[in-house]
Amino acid sequence: MKQPTSIIVQLVHIHGPLKGEIQEFGSNEIIIGRHASCDLQFPQDLIVISRKHANIIREGNRFKIIDHSTNGTFVNGERITEAYLKNGDVIFFTEGGPKVSFLTRVGEVLEIPDAVPVPAPAPPRPAPQSIQQPVPQPAVPPTPQPIPQPVPQPIQHSIPQPVPQPILQPESQIQIETVKAPLVIQYGPVLQSFNELPITIGTHGDADLVLSHPALHERHVQIFFGQGSYRIKDLTGLNQILINNQPIVSPAALIPGDTLFLSPDGPAFHFMEGGRMLEMNIPKKEIPDDIKNPIPEKKEEPVKKKTGSLFKKLFG
Repeated sequence: MKQPTSIIVQLVHIHGPLKGEIQEFGSNEIIIGRHASCDLQFPQDLIVISRKHANIIREGNRFKIIDHSTNGTFVNGERITEAYLKNGDVIFFTEGGPKVSFLTRVGEVLEIPDAVPVPAPAPPRPAPQSIQQPVPQPAVPPTPQPIPQPVPQPIQHSIPQPVPQPILQPESQIQIETVKAPLVIQYGPVLQSFNELPITIGTHGDADLVLSHPALHERHVQIFFGQGSYRIKDLTGLNQILINNQPIVSPAALIPGDTLFLSPDGPAFHFMEGGRMLEMNIPKKEIPDDIKNPIPEKKEEPVKKKTGSLFKKLFG
């Protein structure tokens, strides 16, 4: 017998003190607030959040958020008392307060074993009857037989056969196919999820994910799934993509924990388990003070030549 489907709720923090974290919950109710008993607990000094601010409850295969706060709870910018949630919804805890994105995924379905009938006790065995054992006779030792000596064989030297090495397919020849694989990308307030790969990222409206960034091209990169891992392909031919601060040989595999720069000037992402990409904050490059406020160069004044002749000095 099967239990109801297990659904895992993922709350991706996109603004606030927990920004960048992803929390997962498998219970039928999630309590949110500052109180120590809350499942999602915000810092005690964040007083805009109520002690018991809101809760998310499961109803069948749907989830509903209920507000219990003073300063309000918002879903996609609209203040609510209660509302049903769907994948990708952005929840604001107070206006201008912490923001999370709501996602769900299906967990494992547990099997409940059927009741096994208890077998009836076996009938008692009859008491064993004594059997007269024959008296053992002394054993006669066997006559030893001569041990045949092995005939020496000439030693043959065998030439080891080379072990065939597996042929690895070059990464540049990996065939890109349409496959079912999850991918979640968080960039600023936007959280986009995909269930099928490949996808393209760029600034053009035809891209699957349009990102507005001055360093990106119309069709910048392609992300696909092949040979058991997520991979990224450079579509610009400019070799600007970096993984862990190293230029890639396109297409390159993405491993959980990698840092991905789509160009040296960003945008940048943390690649995490399960095909999740979270935006990284890139510190702005500081301009040295001598460039901001250059010291004006001093112009050398021409040397004034003394006027007057020696004759004038002597007789003037």
